[in-house]
Amino acid sequence: MQLSQHLRRLALTLTTVACLALMVGCGSQAGTDTNSKTLTFASTDYTTINPILNTHDELPDIIFSGLMKYNGHGEPVPDLATDYQFDEATQTYTFHLRKGVTWHDGTPFTAADVKFTLDQLTKNTKLEASIRDNYKEIKDVIVVDDNTVQIVLSQPNAAMLNYLTIGLLPKHLLEGKDIMTDDFNRHPIGTGRYKFVSWDKGQSIVVSKNETYYDQVPHIDKIIFKIILDENAKATQVKSGGVDIAWLNAHNTEAFRGNDKFTVYDFKTADYRGIAPNFDNAFWKKHPELVSILGYAIDKKAIIASVLNNQGSVAYSPLQQNATYNDPTVPHRDYNPTYVKDALAQAGWHRGTDGIYEKNGEKLAFSVDVREYETERVDMAKVIASQLKEEGIDMRVHIVSKFDWKHNQAIMIGQAAPFDPDNGTYDLFYTNGSGNYTHYSNAAVDAALAKARATYDPAQRKLAYDEFQQAFAAHPAYIMIAYLDGNYVAAKKITGPSTERVLGHHATGVMWNIETWDIQQ
Repeated sequence: MQLSQHLRRLALTLTTVACLALMVGCGSQAGTDTNSKTLTFASTDYTTINPILNTHDELPDIIFSGLMKYNGHGEPVPDLATDYQFDEATQTYTFHLRKGVTWHDGTPFTAADVKFTLDQLTKNTKLEASIRDNYKEIKDVIVVDDNTVQIVLSQPNAAMLNYLTIGLLPKHLLEGKDIMTDDFNRHPIGTGRYKFVSWDKGQSIVVSKNETYYDQVPHIDKIIFKIILDENAKATQVKSGGVDIAWLNAHNTEAFRGNDKFTVYDFKTADYRGIAPNFDNAFWKKHPELVSILGYAIDKKAIIASVLNNQGSVAYSPLQQNATYNDPTVPHRDYNPTYVKDALAQAGWHRGTDGIYEKNGEKLAFSVDVREYETERVDMAKVIASQLKEEGIDMRVHIVSKFDWKHNQAIMIGQAAPFDPDNGTYDLFYTNGSGNYTHYSNAAVDAALAKARATYDPAQRKLAYDEFQQAFAAHPAYIMIAYLDGNYVAAKKITGPSTERVLGHHATGVMWNIETWDIQQ
């Protein structure tokens, strides 16, 4: 009996030792988890993370990959492709694909996925995507084998390599489904640097690094995209440590300059603001000439000084930030109230008893929609309204929760053309273009954009884009206001963001080199 008790005690001791060993092991693992690196990013809200339906935000670019990607200079370079050849005589691209790449669910990536994605953009008549016109020259996509695909154009498209940076979709998950409504859009699976983990609607989206990524695996283990719409709230969250990095407006950024707990990254952007009339609206159909006149009624320099805290520049062209294709000779529409007065008088407008211009009993009055959470745009619109009121023009600021692209008189627009000049002009300004929500139509603009797209000769493209900018300036789609600098504020522990790249609309593209970012612990 005593021997039995002794053996039981010995067994208990050995069990305890084993448990302690396991606990040490578990402690080591817990330490690994504790030391995992998590970045919290102040994010916009999302309705979809499908890359062909959402081209304005960070998430699709880090979850998905394209045949090409943009480097730090904004140039398209191979990504899922290892290399390519182009036969100009037959207008055929041949892409050779990386071998061994898998989707986040482990399924092999093949040329069939390339064809599936491009067929959606060119043949799916139910697809509602603003970028469709970027691919309309694609005549056929031929799968040669699993690692080789050919893209045949019906006619030249000089920006095609840029458009092949689009994130590719998995055929095995989406074939036969409705791309617009499928649950894939909320639970995406790509081949990119990060994998989708979860989505708490209206609160946050979480991604984790792709350990089997075909290129450099990121240093940061997890990113929480914390959804914060209000611009002032973003600044508060950065200050309190609720987020690690955020795009802030110029005034909010100023509070962090000189604070050794934070780093301010000042990016150059192609992001501009303007007033975009709805040319399908009765007022602008009747008075399209007002768009060019009102450009002279706004003191843009004063807006940049006050609203943007001098973090921007006067806007006069959609291609203004493109060093190669900008035409600085177009009219800049500098503030000129004398010109406005004379031009309105010539057009038959005269000031009424209330000081507002009128014509045939109609007031020179219109509304501009501005989203409530975009403080900087709201402030900009209010200053513009005050300036125009002094000039006898009644612009009412209509603050909304979201834009109604069909039923508005005008909106406070934001757009950008950071890469090839076709990208951010053709779909927006070509008559009935897939992104032309303002119903703008200008035959001279159409001709110039078509000519620029159809030639690979840089000199000829330059001439064509000069024609585009002159035609646009003569009859503009927008009342151009200002280009914005892109101000990001990050906690000091964040390293790696590079200001080399010119950012896009809403300063999108900051994560272009996310795989090199790190968190100092």
